Amino acid sequence: MADAPKRKISSGRRLGLKIKMLYTAFDMLAVEKEDLDEERKTTLAERVPPLKLSGLSVQELQDLCKDLHHKIDVVDEERYDVMIKVEKLDKEMADMKIKVMELTRKKPTLKRVKISAEQLLSVLLGSNQSKTIDFKANLKTVKKEEEKKEEVTDWRKNVEAMSGMDGRKKMFDAGQ
Repeated sequence: MADAPKRKISSGRRLGLKIKMLYTAFDMLAVEKEDLDEERKTTLAERVPPLKLSGLSVQELQDLCKDLHHKIDVVDEERYDVMIKVEKLDKEMADMKIKVMELTRKKPTLKRVKISAEQLLSVLLGSNQSKTIDFKANLKTVKKEEEKKEEVTDWRKNVEAMSGMDGRKKMFDAGQ
């Protein structure tokens, strides 16, 4: 029994079944729409009785208008309250979705970024700061002593002076 092959439905039969399902769904939607219209009419008939305007005096018509106006105000206030609640709940749902997305997504690995002091300052203070701060301005300046340069003279004179015992004695004396 476990090795029994599955039966396949031909494409023509599958298409026929899809068409029948669509027609059935279309008929069900039409019936549901008629039911909703009928329910709406019965609800309105219960909540809003028909007006009897014939045979009323001017004062009674004015009282009726005031009463209807008051009812309209009450309904508008209720509608406004419901709209505010719905908007608040929609915002909360959006925030919750964002939190869920943040918790479920994989966080990327961060890369080191080299940034200069001026760029860091502009990021911290905002882009509207156009000042540039010179960090080297308050540092002490140190003057380097110039190295003593030996005068370059003609080498031939130097060789002549160093030749002989006197020259070696001069070198020995200079080293001490």
